[in-house]
Amino acid sequence: MPFKLDSHIGKTPDFPKPGITFYDVGPVFEDPNILKQAMAALVSATHPMKPDMIAGVDARGFLFALPLAMKLDCGAIMVRKSGKLPGQVIEKSYALEYGEARLALQTDRNVTGKRIVLCDDLLATGGTIAAAGQLITEAGGIMAGAVCMIELTGLKGRERLSFPVASLQQYEF
Repeated sequence: MPFKLDSHIGKTPDFPKPGITFYDVGPVFEDPNILKQAMAALVSATHPMKPDMIAGVDARGFLFALPLAMKLDCGAIMVRKSGKLPGQVIEKSYALEYGEARLALQTDRNVTGKRIVLCDDLLATGGTIAAAGQLITEAGGIMAGAVCMIELTGLKGRERLSFPVASLQQYEF
């Protein structure tokens, strides 16, 4: 029987602004059995992408990226919000469903020629994952795919991406 994630996702309507529902992965962490099942499902979804590294996307993507990398016996890196990393960085701007932001990657991360899978908690409009993918490509990495806990299918973010995407739970909006 496939793992069912829906009952372990918090749903807060009208946050961060009216008309937006915030889907919260926090409850997944509260039960070790659910967390193990969620991680096993992410491993199964990611394994076919054959990653050399998992890139956690700031901030909730970090929570899944490191244990995912450990289970898949590969490296991990962080794609951070602008202004959070020291040293030389490359940055990309992107639109959110409720605003705009920038992501950054340190230029001395060793991604050249490596297959990278992005990991985040949510795929909505695809702006965050697209920007992170552009950073990886610009740094010399090969975009192998992306994995997310939740996908908002009605926002068609997957259509903006040129690489495979796997998500564990889908909602229209």
